[in-house]
Amino acid sequence: MDAIAGNAGPDQTPHHRVAALSVENVSHWFGKRQVLRDVSLHVPQGRVVALLGPNGAGKTTLFAIVTRLYHSRTGTVRVFGCDIHQDPSRALASLGIVFQTRTLDPDLTILQNLVYHASLHGITRHQTQERCVMLLKRVGLAERMDDKVRNLSGGQARRAEIARALVHRPRLLLLDEPTVGLDVASRSDIVADIRGLVREDGLSALWATHLLDEVDSDDDLVMLHEGRVIASGPVRTIAQQGDLTATFRRLTSDRRIKENA
Repeated sequence: MDAIAGNAGPDQTPHHRVAALSVENVSHWFGKRQVLRDVSLHVPQGRVVALLGPNGAGKTTLFAIVTRLYHSRTGTVRVFGCDIHQDPSRALASLGIVFQTRTLDPDLTILQNLVYHASLHGITRHQTQERCVMLLKRVGLAERMDDKVRNLSGGQARRAEIARALVHRPRLLLLDEPTVGLDVASRSDIVADIRGLVREDGLSALWATHLLDEVDSDDDLVMLHEGRVIASGPVRTIAQQGDLTATFRRLTSDRRIKENA
């Protein structure tokens, strides 16, 4: 079976490994309302970084900036060292994206959705058919590939979106609340799928979530609250006495107290 991830480029030698994603001092406004304030974060190659924050923290806005749906007012974003504004085609080619909102065409089959996505990246049906089937096997949907998306469960649709995001062999996955609306078992399956891809195929992943139980103790963590990064580093370092929930509550409470003082 071929590897899921793309081939390593010249910037990934063992002695010079740039970050898979580098966000530096990014701010953004909607009108007069500032929703991101000097946000900086880094996703190392081959790692999961959890972007943890409550609803409204700015996670989706940050993802929209990284994917160039929005243009940031300040700051820089680089994907494997490539600036998304100076060379967007090259930068975006390395990204696989699973948005919070569902984006599969419900009237197409799973396989048709993947093949169509491949065509948008200039990959012909002949070139991509085998890969699409392989990816669907990987996420446990090979037997459903000819089913229309509208007949899938929420968890199955999410797994199909993950497979679609991998069709063009990206090296970095962006996942914006990928388990929202799913039951506990489906959530667990999605988490396991993503961590398996990172562990076995060398992908990097930025996982946005508001659910603390989706953050692993071995992850790197960025806490985002009201558009600001309030903590960043290994989970084991940030979580005082091993209690991430209590730490998150304290940090967000401290922030509100300071701003209201």
